[in-house]
Amino acid sequence: MAGKRHASGEIATKLAQADELAAKGKTQREISKALGVSIMTYHRWRKLVGNTAEAIDFKERGRQDSPTNSSHTVQSEDFLARLELENSRLRRLVTDMLLEKLRLEDELRARQGPPLGRLPGKGK
Repeated sequence: MAGKRHASGEIATKLAQADELAAKGKTQREISKALGVSIMTYHRWRKLVGNTAEAIDFKERGRQDSPTNSSHTVQSEDFLARLELENSRLRRLVTDMLLEKLRLEDELRARQGPPLGRLPGKGK
């Protein structure tokens, strides 16, 4: 079953209504029922937008400029920087291992002597 999509302005309005209901002592179940959404959708909106002051900004500026999105961007950049550092360390480790493998293969070839093959004049 496909879910209903809500516009950012509608979300902000419903969250403001939810704040009013919460101030009256309504439970989250009652609030989500009054808004016509599931409890999980209500929580997801809260997480996305935060408090009502941010909801008004969200309504006016749109999702791209919301305050929670900017903090998410900073977290993403930190995460990306850590991944790049780990990636460079892993590349260096793999390079060192490959160089060690090549060195050991060369040493093994030197110990074995010339490769064994057919003797000239014998066979077909």
